[in-house]
Amino acid sequence: MEFTLTTPALLFPTVSLILLAYTNRFLAIAALIRKLAGDYNTKADKRTVDQIRNLRIRLRLIRDMQMLSIFSLFLSVLCMFFLFNGDILIAKYAFGASLISLLISLGMSLREIQISTRALSIQLKDLGDDVRLWDPIKDLVKKKHD
Repeated sequence: MEFTLTTPALLFPTVSLILLAYTNRFLAIAALIRKLAGDYNTKADKRTVDQIRNLRIRLRLIRDMQMLSIFSLFLSVLCMFFLFNGDILIAKYAFGASLISLLISLGMSLREIQISTRALSIQLKDLGDDVRLWDPIKDLVKKKHD
């Protein structure tokens, strides 16, 4: 495999898009925490406290995901510097570390999505039968029998 300056440069658009997605998640959660904190100040509720606790965990995860992605980008630039300087072996190690950092960040993103999905499932479960998923097949069968 030929290892040139363009190899680590391939991570730049990927990491940029990932950082944008992480930042959007961060901003949405921060806005939700502000809203829930305001709700809690008007009416103290255990469910609100639990939601804020869950969101705080997710915020920490997203912060760490962002830091690892930025570190990945930093290592890619460092790799390019070593390649430019002719230090191929060090460049390969820097690029490998960059890929590992990005991989860990993506793994943390999966974890954050799991936490988010579980929280939404609990919220929907609390709503009970008042809100059910629309099932067109059940509705068709029901109409035929009516």
